[in-house]
Amino acid sequence: MTRFVALTLAALALAGCGNTVGDRALSGGAIGAGAGLAIGAVTGATLLEGALIGGAVGAAAGALTRSDQVNLGRPAWR
Repeated sequence: MTRFVALTLAALALAGCGNTVGDRALSGGAIGAGAGLAIGAVTGATLLEGALIGGAVGAAAGALTRSDQVNLGRPAWR
């Protein structure tokens, strides 16, 4: 459970580049997957498991926040 809480907090803290819902979900998913890999490696979970959970939480966090709530700037692909 601690692993899930840490992953959720990391994804929420990092999610949200871009102004559109699609941009925010995509960047949040990518950042969350990277954070999930790192957390999975540290906590003993499989890397795939960490990346999948982190990506899902990050994408959800990016899609559910607005740019006025969390704004990390323009995404790299724009």
